[in-house]
Amino acid sequence: MRNRLAAPRLLLWSAIAAYAVAFSALSILRHRAFQTGRFDLGNMVQAVWSTAHGHPLRVTGLRGDGISRLAAHFDPILAAFAPFWLAWPSPDVLLVTQAVAVALGALPVFWLARKHLGSQRAALGFALAYLLYPPTQWLTLNEFHPVALACPLLLFAVWYLDEGRLLPFALCALVAATTKEEIAFVVAGLGLWWALARGRRIEGALIAAAGIAVAAIAIEVVIPHFNRAGSSSFFTRYNEVGGTPGGILHTAVTDPWRIVTTAVTGRGLGYLARLFLPLGLLALLSPLLLLAAIPELAINLLSAATPQTSIRFHYTAGLIPVLVAATVLGAARLVRDRPERATTLAGGALVLALVSNYALGAIPLWRYFPGGQQAQAHAAEVTQHDRIAANALHLIPGAAVVSATNTLGAHLSARSRVLSFPFIQDATWIAADETSPGYADRLAPLPTAVQLSWLRRNPEWRLIFERDGILIFQRRD
Repeated sequence: MRNRLAAPRLLLWSAIAAYAVAFSALSILRHRAFQTGRFDLGNMVQAVWSTAHGHPLRVTGLRGDGISRLAAHFDPILAAFAPFWLAWPSPDVLLVTQAVAVALGALPVFWLARKHLGSQRAALGFALAYLLYPPTQWLTLNEFHPVALACPLLLFAVWYLDEGRLLPFALCALVAATTKEEIAFVVAGLGLWWALARGRRIEGALIAAAGIAVAAIAIEVVIPHFNRAGSSSFFTRYNEVGGTPGGILHTAVTDPWRIVTTAVTGRGLGYLARLFLPLGLLALLSPLLLLAAIPELAINLLSAATPQTSIRFHYTAGLIPVLVAATVLGAARLVRDRPERATTLAGGALVLALVSNYALGAIPLWRYFPGGQQAQAHAAEVTQHDRIAANALHLIPGAAVVSATNTLGAHLSARSRVLSFPFIQDATWIAADETSPGYADRLAPLPTAVQLSWLRRNPEWRLIFERDGILIFQRRD
């Protein structure tokens, strides 16, 4: 009997370990293959490096101007990585931490499913479905974003709240809120669920109010304080529906149809299908918990930025825990009168997750199966070009002010000042990859080409390395 109970737990920990190791390796390999960029991995690296060197969360903008990371996003949790950086001064420490943290999110999924389905085998099935869920894997591989840590933290928060353990819930929720400004809205939604579904109205109302207050302070006080423009630059993504939180609220009241037509598009519907279908639509059976997903869904569906309606980016971090937890509770409703069906339902969820992963997921091995080519872009392989680039970057001193194209910039951001080429300003070194578009070069490639041509003719600059499209320039004394 004891062996039968231990087997699912052993398989769970084995799956968590395998996921953490595999996706750590894949993330590091993608970085070695220059599939990361100064935006966003390099930006996070610089914030952590600066904190470790006595300048909390300091980063430099496109032109090298010093700003706080908090001017863009409320993610002070980055400061907590400074001790890890001192012990392991490499972007790899961020990538590995992200993979391990997301993998550990399977634990509260297992606990929640075991409690509500009454079966360890069924619980294992849903925990594995979480690890196979395509948005989970793309979140792990999308460079490094502190908001990715909100995914496991919110799953632990759901578990502790479901158990009525408010102190550890508050701790997990508070830490999750430090990963990005809108995550506190998800916490507020969990408070509504606790109030409406479990009848804990006072505690739930307090949680909801606290979540809204934290999000409002982050968005309306902290970010404007550090941002020279006085507000988040990301509000421009919502110009069509008002452009600011107040403007969006005004549009929702005066012209709600514009909100609907902006959100419900072919792109938006496809996004919703990719979120809900791999989980078998079971989340819809727990509508009160889905209240916590509404703020994140609205933020993504109303944005003009197409990555926000793609499961391949980090914008799903606050949605995954809600959808997975709602799936478990939805499954519990189906088997309430027939508990013996729990294992069968979990098996079906696992098969669906596997099929969905083949169609939408990030596992590189799928490219060896017929039609499984969708993950090839993330099946990173370090090429000779990548090795040339890595060797060339060693020529640049660690303390130098450098201007770099986006993919090279991800490897040069552990310094006080780094600029995005073609901006040069006071840079003394330039690193450019002619074969890889820089930041926004897909929209405006001409400035980079013109600047490189000018540098070749400029006597103030010396071309000290040129091979396979990798160029290293040094400013003459």
